[in-house]
Amino acid sequence: MATIDLNCDLGESFGMWEMGNDAAMIELVSSVNIACGYHAGDADVMRKTVQLAKARNVKIGAHPGYRDLHGFGRRPIVGLTALEIENLIAYQIGALQGIAAMEGYKVTHVKAHGAISNVACEDDMTARAIAAGIKAVDRNLTFVVLANSKLVTAGEAAGLPLAHEVFADRAYEDNGNLVSRKKPGAVLHDPVMVADRVVKMAQTGEVISITGKVIKMKMDTVCIHGDTPGAVELGRHVRDGLKAAGIDVTPFKTVL
Repeated sequence: MATIDLNCDLGESFGMWEMGNDAAMIELVSSVNIACGYHAGDADVMRKTVQLAKARNVKIGAHPGYRDLHGFGRRPIVGLTALEIENLIAYQIGALQGIAAMEGYKVTHVKAHGAISNVACEDDMTARAIAAGIKAVDRNLTFVVLANSKLVTAGEAAGLPLAHEVFADRAYEDNGNLVSRKKPGAVLHDPVMVADRVVKMAQTGEVISITGKVIKMKMDTVCIHGDTPGAVELGRHVRDGLKAAGIDVTPFKTVL
């Protein structure tokens, strides 16, 4: 693989409360996923993040989650209907599109956040509802999906352009899903180890699970979490490691 996209979840501050170092992280990535006010972010934070991205020609995407500010969108909300999920996805995409329009910039993709993404990776209804919400707003928006998950199947069925995602700083289960954050070892922090891992993933198209199982995965983009302690150092190591391996960091190319 000669190129790979690096993405980061940004705009996750809220009012006076700050999360992550957006200005530093955006220098390292080629696309960003911006919180849309449900799990984090607000109109002011969203606009500042769009401004940062536009100044650096970085792609912007909506990062919709459950309506759960207290839990940062990392707690599943049970009992939602497919229509309710479609609505919350469409609502958040529209919020970012409005803010982006004020800056003369365009939303190019959508990546579900946290718990709703984790649920959708294993639940057909949730995955299909997310895809339906995206398609209803704009069928040309790229759906960023966890590689090998039910999100892929849902996106394909909806006819959406897809970008298959792997994670730099998260451990994988043997079935290809992310290890729950409630389990030890779910989040990886060693920048040297993570950088080496990402280079090998990009070179081989393989992810090694937490038990050592080799999992083949299509990968168009690699996520580095902006809220992880030491995220900037980790991001720099990953970017430098890819460069040293002859792999260019460029925005993802979507596939149908």
